[in-house]
Amino acid sequence: MTVHHLMLFFHVLGVAVWVGGMAFAWGCLRPAAKQLPPAQRLPLWAASFSRFFPLVWAAVALITLSGIFMLLETGFARAPRAWHAMLLTGAVMIGVFASIWFGPWARLQRAVRVEDWASAAVALNAIGQRVAFNLALGVVTIAVATLGLAL
Repeated sequence: MTVHHLMLFFHVLGVAVWVGGMAFAWGCLRPAAKQLPPAQRLPLWAASFSRFFPLVWAAVALITLSGIFMLLETGFARAPRAWHAMLLTGAVMIGVFASIWFGPWARLQRAVRVEDWASAAVALNAIGQRVAFNLALGVVTIAVATLGLAL
């Protein structure tokens, strides 16, 4: 095993945690939670995100550090175009996640704490829209990584 293989493992692991978690939240938890009244649904989401979002930060660190290592190892000029595309889409995804963390996530936590279900629902909707965008961008990034090496 080489350091490159280890970095590739960390990179894919980070992607699996982040994109897989978004896929689960969007495709499984969201439809199931819609069945619950706001006083149950919104604390469920807050509790779920309080566990998932630290994992996303860890995934962001793994993806960023391993990606930079592999890019520097190969050289920016010699790196496949798909790697440059992944760098761009990954940066956008990190920005979107940061906008969730510092915006509606903070508002959701506050609103759930004081049982302001209307404000919590607005914050959750904003998070959901951004997660949907990031999930779509994550799938595009995976496609670029696996199918786009000839770009």
